[in-house]
Amino acid sequence: MNARAIASLRPKKSLGQNFLRDENIARKIVAAVAPKTTDVVVEIGPGEGALTKYLVTAVRRLVVVDLDERVIQRLAQQFPAERMQVVHGDFLETDLDALALAAGADLRIVGNIPYNITSPILFHLLDHRTHVHDVTMMMQREVARRLVAGPRTKEYGILSVFTQLFSDATHLFDVPPTVFYPKPDVTSSVIQLQMRLIPRYPLRDEGTFRRMVRTVFGKRRKMLRNTLKEFVEKEGLALPKGFDLEQRPEDLTVAQLAALSNAL
Repeated sequence: MNARAIASLRPKKSLGQNFLRDENIARKIVAAVAPKTTDVVVEIGPGEGALTKYLVTAVRRLVVVDLDERVIQRLAQQFPAERMQVVHGDFLETDLDALALAAGADLRIVGNIPYNITSPILFHLLDHRTHVHDVTMMMQREVARRLVAGPRTKEYGILSVFTQLFSDATHLFDVPPTVFYPKPDVTSSVIQLQMRLIPRYPLRDEGTFRRMVRTVFGKRRKMLRNTLKEFVEKEGLALPKGFDLEQRPEDLTVAQLAALSNAL
């Protein structure tokens, strides 16, 4: 069935929906993905299918995930079931490991995601990076800047550290509000993450590193001596020697944070 033969959807504000309606931008995103006939792609929040219609004919298997039942029903009518699997549900509750194992391939993730849950989605993907090959995603430009931010900037934080340790992040291009319906109040950016099976810097214990980073950045304006004291007491560890603990967490590079975690 022709995609244009089905009436447009009315976006739901409660779901943070802003549908992409610019063919040039859609094609530009798909070109950045560079889909192959052997790929298994998971599309988050397909909306009216602006990207879906290009991906479904280009890859071995396309899995679309959306919480909006109207979207799922619409796409099921538009595209053949043998080419596409539709999942009605919350992406944050989607078992990516199971999808990858069932497909016999690592997943490629594509999406124009709701701005209000961008960070949880990114953390979910990084947590399951062993079965995710790469991510090409549109998000609010301010969040995109956080992914590639360096120390001593206001954008640098937990998301920056985890993204840069567990992936190679690239800002591809910006997207104006005018290409969406309804128009959001912000500019968007398309980013690409190449997942790393091995962290960029060695970690003795990934769990300790994750908990340490979340603890110290939870009070990012305090000196490490104060925030680490709370952490090491809770974890049964000792403050490391040879580190300048008068610094704040936002002063440390990802490499320095990894070294600090290893020294605990």
